Amino acid sequence: MKRSIGVLFALCVLVCGAAGQTSAQKGFVKLFDGKTLNGWKLVNGAGPGYVPKDGLLLCPADGGGNLFTEKEYADFTFKFDFQMDHGANNGIGIRAPYEGDAAYMGMECQVLDDSDPMYANLEPGQYHSSVYKVIPAKRGSLKPVGQWNHEEITAIGRHIKIVVNGMTTVDGSLNDVTDPQTLAQHPGMLRPVGHVGFLGHGPSALAFRNIYIKDLARPERENIAPDGFGLLFDGKDLKGWKGLVGNPVTRAKMTPQELATAQQKADAAAFMHWTVSDGVIKYDGKNDNLCTLKDYGDFEMLVDWKITTGGDSGIYLRGSPQVQIWDPEHHPNRNAQEMGEGSGGLYNNEMHTTHPSHRADKPVGEWNRFRILMVGERVTVFLNNELVVQSVPMENYWERGKPIYPTGQIELQHHNSPLEFKNIYIRRIAAPIDSNFH
Repeated sequence: MKRSIGVLFALCVLVCGAAGQTSAQKGFVKLFDGKTLNGWKLVNGAGPGYVPKDGLLLCPADGGGNLFTEKEYADFTFKFDFQMDHGANNGIGIRAPYEGDAAYMGMECQVLDDSDPMYANLEPGQYHSSVYKVIPAKRGSLKPVGQWNHEEITAIGRHIKIVVNGMTTVDGSLNDVTDPQTLAQHPGMLRPVGHVGFLGHGPSALAFRNIYIKDLARPERENIAPDGFGLLFDGKDLKGWKGLVGNPVTRAKMTPQELATAQQKADAAAFMHWTVSDGVIKYDGKNDNLCTLKDYGDFEMLVDWKITTGGDSGIYLRGSPQVQIWDPEHHPNRNAQEMGEGSGGLYNNEMHTTHPSHRADKPVGEWNRFRILMVGERVTVFLNNELVVQSVPMENYWERGKPIYPTGQIELQHHNSPLEFKNIYIRRIAAPIDSNFH
């Protein structure tokens, strides 16, 4: 049975008055002024949405929607008090975009009345304070329904820590999540920055107060890998890279001696045209692809790139083309249908989509960033922190009809135009045992 918002929050006001407001600790900023929704944006609101009243932020049983901070945050500690009615179900969106389901396009830290019988048979990753269906939380942290709880969520890089009423319920790394289905369904867990907010809906009411955030963002340093990633380029030289010899099919037919001879020749030519200056790999457009010495299977890759007007390039995954990079508006060989279509698509697919969902490119001459996730045959691409490809199979360009190779080199594609690359990082993803995801 739903309780009226008036009955539930009469107690809230009394408790607030008795307890007073928690004073902000050093470095924390108050996000809710107790009177207005200044600094917040309601997305897909329901009914009355969220209601400021007597210093509380109320989410009525018939209200809700996504109430996000206007500002985006990368690393932070977000803390708040909350009080639930029976059966309450809400969430805290972190690093989320305004668009789409925040639990998947960003991350959701569950807010739930675990004690209610209607939630008795949920998955472990659906109970209170879990990173929804990504990192299950330890249970037993909540006070009885009707009492105030205190929660702190800290996100630093891929490390997520959640403390509820003094009990650590989540303390884990997103880099430890290797299940292919989870990675495919939750691309937002890879987002490094986004909005923070409340993800509210029925069937019951909630109240929030003492809402603060501490911005822990650190300036990014050029060619310094994030935690969990390794360097593919150190900003100094091309150690770890080589010139291109043929393709996977032709290389497989070579004897070891033939391959070594061809590789020596390809390296000599490549390093005349692919050079390093001021922490950037620069290419003059007059050679061929630049390739990693090592092969990779499942991985997450970050790479910054910049092209000139009419430029064309791409990132080969496991030696096969390609995650597209180009200037479609000025490229001489693009048809009218492709004009204006952005970078990030799996250009050489025939059976599956080749197109990015939308254009997220910065103007030609500015730096862009790819975040590419390849697990099994599926590829997810973020361009400038916008999801443009989600879990699309990449086809074998060299041997149509065969699956993509399980491992292979990564290549920066040559296409007769000057190119620049920097901040190239990679994280190997260990395949889980007995995965049934295809």
